[in-house]
Amino acid sequence: MNLSQDILSHALELGFDVAGITPLARPAHLLAFEQWLAAGYQGEMEYMAAHADLRADPARLAPGARSAIVVAANYYPGPSPEQGRMPSSHCSVAGGKGRFARYAWPRDYHRVMRRSLHLLDSFIRECSGRQSFGRACVDTAPLLERDLAAQAGLGFIGRHTCLITPGLGSWTFLAALLVPEALEPAMARRPGLRTVSPTAIKGTCGHCTRCLDACPTRALVAPYVLDARRCIAYLTIEHRGPIPRQLRPLMGNWVFGCDICQEVCPYNRAAPRASWPELAPQTARGVLPLLDLLTLDEATFRQRFQGTAILRPRRRGLVRNACVAAGNWGAPEAVPALISLLTDPEPLIRGHAAWALGRCGGVPARQALARALSAEPDPWVQEEIREALL
Repeated sequence: MNLSQDILSHALELGFDVAGITPLARPAHLLAFEQWLAAGYQGEMEYMAAHADLRADPARLAPGARSAIVVAANYYPGPSPEQGRMPSSHCSVAGGKGRFARYAWPRDYHRVMRRSLHLLDSFIRECSGRQSFGRACVDTAPLLERDLAAQAGLGFIGRHTCLITPGLGSWTFLAALLVPEALEPAMARRPGLRTVSPTAIKGTCGHCTRCLDACPTRALVAPYVLDARRCIAYLTIEHRGPIPRQLRPLMGNWVFGCDICQEVCPYNRAAPRASWPELAPQTARGVLPLLDLLTLDEATFRQRFQGTAILRPRRRGLVRNACVAAGNWGAPEAVPALISLLTDPEPLIRGHAAWALGRCGGVPARQALARALSAEPDPWVQEEIREALL
């Protein structure tokens, strides 16, 4: 076998499900990305607009880089306990549970995949005699990973903007290793994955619009175009401020991310379970009681979610999200915990707790809101309380 095939075989041995090699070149979807930025669809994700020159020329990310080894790791843990309520009840909050996107069920994939890419680079250096290091890119470098993955033959970009790998689906983490070797383009799949034709790999969504139709916040404003500012995943993870009031009732019980567009995708109907042990789901990551989330303090939050992606929005963000879910739940059981949050040190939490209490209603909730209004120093929280009392 040649070096490209040796590299791909080793990538699969390290745990990746699919791997491909492509020359570094100008991204095929660069214009669409620039138009997306111009429309402001990135919201507060300023890092998406930063280093636009590097996204346009990925070879500049690593001096002398000529090839990219693009890898995908399946993280699908199986159906969620909440799945099956669609499409009529996206916003239902049965049983007072907060729901987490599947990618957050295992350990933080950044560490797992970066370590494996470093091992892959060591293998390549042993084979080629190279002394310098390649650059491992795991979701943090200014790189259009999905574009590069499609170019490397891993699949195609679906209408929901995720990469779809026929026979595997879209439940995948993507990463890339940029190296100076001029490698031959090639692609390999983990043994055991359903065999598909090269034509299928370059497939399309056909006439299917299930993802666009299912999105409760209408974040998919057009095929292949996501307005992050309306996306539940963005709102619960990347967005740092108040969640727009008009979107809160549409978020259901999602407290970290959202899987709706992938759950309805036909390519995911027969998605295999993740086989990489390090990406196995952790206990109770799929759903957690909202009352537990509402009462998280800083120490408990960090201890409970250490080593997972759930740390990203911080305690203030996760409890904010739990308040929104509790408001959509609207059950009297949530009222005591929400009342306690009216005195939380974080204005962001106090304001969303007030909104949730307004949704729950009842005499105890209204009395607590009235008391809080007289003592609240933050103008935005005052406004939230007044709205909740209407």
